[in-house]
Amino acid sequence: MARQRLTFFSRMLITLAIVAALFFGGKWLIDNTALGDLVNGDRATTEQRDNTADARNNNTSDRNTNTNTRDRNTGGDDKSDVIRIGVVDWVGYAAGQYFNEAFEANAESRFYRDYGIKVDFKVINDPEVSLAAWKNGDIDLHWYTLDAFPTIYEGIADYDPVVVFQADWSRGGDAIVARRGINNVADLKGKKVAVTERTPSHSFLLWLLDAGGLNQKDIEIVPTSDAIQAGDLFKSQRVDAAVTWSPTDEECVRTVPGARILESTRSASHIIADIFFAKRDYVNANRDKLQKLYEGWMQGAAEIASNEANRAKAKKILAEGLGYTPNDILLQNARHTTHGDNLNFFGLNADYKGVTADALYRRMTDTYTELGYIKGRVPSWRQIAYPNLVQRATLNGSEHAAEASKEFTPIADNEASKKEAIATKRVSISFRTGEHQLDENAKYIIDREFVDIAKAFTNSRIRIEGNTDNVGGRASNVALSKKRANSVRDYLVKEHSMNPNRFIVIGNGPDKPVADNSTPKGRADNRRTDFELVRD
Repeated sequence: MARQRLTFFSRMLITLAIVAALFFGGKWLIDNTALGDLVNGDRATTEQRDNTADARNNNTSDRNTNTNTRDRNTGGDDKSDVIRIGVVDWVGYAAGQYFNEAFEANAESRFYRDYGIKVDFKVINDPEVSLAAWKNGDIDLHWYTLDAFPTIYEGIADYDPVVVFQADWSRGGDAIVARRGINNVADLKGKKVAVTERTPSHSFLLWLLDAGGLNQKDIEIVPTSDAIQAGDLFKSQRVDAAVTWSPTDEECVRTVPGARILESTRSASHIIADIFFAKRDYVNANRDKLQKLYEGWMQGAAEIASNEANRAKAKKILAEGLGYTPNDILLQNARHTTHGDNLNFFGLNADYKGVTADALYRRMTDTYTELGYIKGRVPSWRQIAYPNLVQRATLNGSEHAAEASKEFTPIADNEASKKEAIATKRVSISFRTGEHQLDENAKYIIDREFVDIAKAFTNSRIRIEGNTDNVGGRASNVALSKKRANSVRDYLVKEHSMNPNRFIVIGNGPDKPVADNSTPKGRADNRRTDFELVRD
């Protein structure tokens, strides 16, 4: 039988049928076979990474938010022209978000209207996810706290990170809660303390232990994934204390009968410093834009500090961007650093005697290295600091000045000894027999053992108690011990510019021994100076 010849229309229908069969057959193979798994592997990995980066854990709930770069009404769709800043749910970045008029890039942004740059804040609370986004180039500037920065350096060293400016100091946002019966740092000895290791919470704990004459070996660390989990362990009474943050600290106190906030960064005011870092190549390629970002951010910080209306506006912007109510936004939990503060922080003010980035970074690098949390090489502060933005800024006026030191009023002698001690550090300072002047070795010991603590806990009063052994008359020993304590105070005031009204000076003589005076070692232990941080 002769074959029938197909019409043009028939051939077209058959062709369409074949194409459809190939398409749907191929789709079935990709979706349902091992071959499809191989084809899909890279795509699935990419989609999973993108979905992970897009999801943020809100600290207080399971809310998710889209963290893709938003470029609304800014005159273009070129996302490479936007400065993308990675942040977490924290009030310390309010100055930038306030000046931006929102979290997303937008036409109303003061950065855009005043400086012609576009800024977008990407909220990603998981540090591993956000650091991966920074490495991949999805974020240009990344937050971190300088105290914990040495612990992550090894993982980002290949990207040559540099610190470009400081955003804030924590001022009450971080706290240590403790159960009934734990009234000071000494009471933590041998206790279980929940903390997220290699984080600002951990740094805070290490500083407080040192202020109380303890170290990490004196307590039992219970590691947690985050500060929220630390609070949950405390609320379930599975630990004796926990390092957490606001508002979890208040929840812990309400939940556990007799619990208290042992200490917070309201007093420990110069330990946790939020900074922003970027890849050196990015900074070199975008100096002008970053200069504008810095100056606008500092203007925002000055305006927030200036009046309540600006603070209310900042709260509203943060509440909308983070999914809270304005009442949840506690701006007072951070010091939004000004240009003057940044000059001090980067060591650009020769007259500044407080905590600098170099001193904080160096101390925490040494501390975490000694504890075994840092294995590789960590560069010096000079190698990772990029002070150019701060140096080149043209910001004048009192609104841009650095934070003033806390004013302490004189305290009556009868009240001095009643002040509750948060932490007591006993330091052996040698004096010649019958003398009260400090020699150079004694000054070195004070500098090494206590000055950093006094600067870090700058909002706490300091009680200096002189003590002697029982050799000689009691009255003369009491008088001598007070003279020695006064010598220590005078040195801290003169050499380190500390407020004299901050100090409480007491001479105990032989009345508070810590060892047996019948042995030479015991007498030596009793000839000591106690430094106490006390609640104001």
